[in-house]
Amino acid sequence: MSSSTDTDATSGSPVPVLSYSPVVLAVPGRPVDLQVRVSVPATGTRLPVLLLSHGHGGSNNLSSLNGYAPLANLWAAAGFAVVQPTHLSSRTLSHRLANAPGAPFFWRSRAEDMSHVLDRLDALEMTVPQLAGRLDHDRIAVAGHSLGGHTASLLLGARTTDPDTGAELDLREPRIKAGVLLAAPGRGGDVLNGPMAEMVSFFDTTDFATMTTPTLVVAGDKDDSSHFTDIGPDWHADPYRLAPAPKTLLTLFGAEHLLGGISGYDADETTDENPQRVAALGRLTSAYLRTQLSPGDHSWQAACEDLTTGTDPAGRVEFK
Repeated sequence: MSSSTDTDATSGSPVPVLSYSPVVLAVPGRPVDLQVRVSVPATGTRLPVLLLSHGHGGSNNLSSLNGYAPLANLWAAAGFAVVQPTHLSSRTLSHRLANAPGAPFFWRSRAEDMSHVLDRLDALEMTVPQLAGRLDHDRIAVAGHSLGGHTASLLLGARTTDPDTGAELDLREPRIKAGVLLAAPGRGGDVLNGPMAEMVSFFDTTDFATMTTPTLVVAGDKDDSSHFTDIGPDWHADPYRLAPAPKTLLTLFGAEHLLGGISGYDADETTDENPQRVAALGRLTSAYLRTQLSPGDHSWQAACEDLTTGTDPAGRVEFK
């Protein structure tokens, strides 16, 4: 079990964070056990649970339970129990699963991983030291970055058609009350015309019209995923524009696909390294989720007001 100190975005005070991994969950039919990391504040009870789905990425370890420490630590310091699975798509497993059904993206299994975690919250509490009795099983949210954003969107209610079977899939997880999509993929169809589009045929039929769960969509205004589409950065705002209310769009100024460096501290894959942007993202997403999960909490309103009062705002917010 490791510990670190991060800053609570509300008080600005250092908050000790405890992180424990791996917690190993046996899942019948899964080719390998499901391993997760749990990060929590050192103190506090009734902690809301925040599931974090990693992206696909090109790194060997950041796309696993070992990545996304910049956000996981900020969220834990803000009072969340952050649970990070290693999906089957992780490069840490690719040497074992290259020929497994669903490879290399395992897009359906990724969503199912999150439901398995929720089924085993009691086991997580009993396994992780100093966690027993501290989780609020009724306040659950999901966040996902890049391919993890696609995973999160399915859990929040978006639907897609399995390209192998032609069956429409509904993977919505009703225990999840709110979500955050970070640089998530947008619509499919004719707009998927980039050189890698054929590799992600499961994006083709994504339907955001059924994504009814309250969601904050985060997009970088410099995040041009030309390997998938020539639409430009606006593609990542599709989950906001094409889903029904209530939805919120946070556009981060100057942000590229790693949104300032969320996948790891000083990570080589980050093209727009900006610790201040990551801190702002942690502060804003924490505030949004607190308000969504706790009726009467005004953290999000206050965070939005702070965003518009500065001379150099990190981004802009739109609502519907």
